[in-house]
Amino acid sequence: MYQPAEDSYLLQKHVKKYAFGRVLDLGTGSGIQALTAIKNKEVREVVAVDVNKNAIEELNNKVKSEKIRKVKVIFSHLFSNVRNKFDTIIFNPPYLPQDKVGKEIIEDAALYGGKHGWELSEFFFSEVSNYLVANGKILFLFSSLTNKKKIEEIIFENLLEFKELIQEKQPMFETLYVYLIEKSKLLRELERKNISSIKYLTHGKRGNIFIGILDKSKFIKSHFARKNEVKVGIKVKREESLAVERMRNEANWLKVLNRKGIGPKFVFSGKDYLVYEFVEGEFVLDWIVDRNGKEVIGMLTKVLEQCFVMDKLMVNKEEMHRPHKHIIVDRFNEVTMLDFERCSKTEKPKNVTQFVEFICRLKEELSRKNINVDVEQLRKLSRIYKKEISLGNFNLIKSSISF
Repeated sequence: MYQPAEDSYLLQKHVKKYAFGRVLDLGTGSGIQALTAIKNKEVREVVAVDVNKNAIEELNNKVKSEKIRKVKVIFSHLFSNVRNKFDTIIFNPPYLPQDKVGKEIIEDAALYGGKHGWELSEFFFSEVSNYLVANGKILFLFSSLTNKKKIEEIIFENLLEFKELIQEKQPMFETLYVYLIEKSKLLRELERKNISSIKYLTHGKRGNIFIGILDKSKFIKSHFARKNEVKVGIKVKREESLAVERMRNEANWLKVLNRKGIGPKFVFSGKDYLVYEFVEGEFVLDWIVDRNGKEVIGMLTKVLEQCFVMDKLMVNKEEMHRPHKHIIVDRFNEVTMLDFERCSKTEKPKNVTQFVEFICRLKEELSRKNINVDVEQLRKLSRIYKKEISLGNFNLIKSSISF
């Protein structure tokens, strides 16, 4: 069991000040934070959890012998046995990077937070929103030995915001930090709209992509509505992006193009973000690797047909000559285009001609699938199509790609 040390006493000062409502003390150890929190008149209940059975037994005995009310002690690995939500969550995680003696890894769950020291904290932040009320607070302590930049990156990637309450230098060039962490305005808004389990996925030039679960049944006014959960993608404008109104532009175009079967299904949008039904699949170049020639031609044809629809609508999607991250192919070989933030109305649409150029650049990869691409002929047909966008000229392009 981890006995109170400098980090425990540093965190305790802020538990006295900030703990309120229903409190969860994760990794309670000796119970110092739980027993401190329950003395605060703003606290109505404390749930103290730990994975160490000895720690649980000792704290339970203390609570019973001293007749301490409103403290519940349970065995749990982080949130595994935790239920419902809390106003305050306290966490002083093991934060040291994994250590070795020779080739032998030292096992001590009270000290080591993973290979680099932050892995356990990363898991904590990926789950904590499910147990924190909208206006709840997290009191989190960590060490400079854990990698401060990485911790802040993890907090950001889970749509949380932090305020540094204190930093305190320790011997051996170590600094301890206590952060007060809350849900961001965006996270609270998304949760109000019935999206849960929100997690960071990746980022592009102008946006960060998160995934989550939308419970559509909550939109149905019925006492007996069946749960209808849908995985969604959440695109959020990056703070450093100088692009203006791109999210609103993409949302507007998705509404238009969805009616033609193009793009991921739009769900809703807000200031600097949009939500759409997530598409499971592979990016186009990864998908091609393990497919036969017939399947690849089928995929190329479907993309060309969507490009032709956009050309007839006099719309430019942009970047169709390098759509490596803009086309997803699912397990049924259906095609979904992504990223419409630069989409615009135009008198000279070029979706088909741009994608033809992409096909020309794929000549070597396609030849390995026994697909014949006469680059000179294809580019000639593309120039003809550019002069006159018609179904006849489009069909000539389609028919020129064959075994």
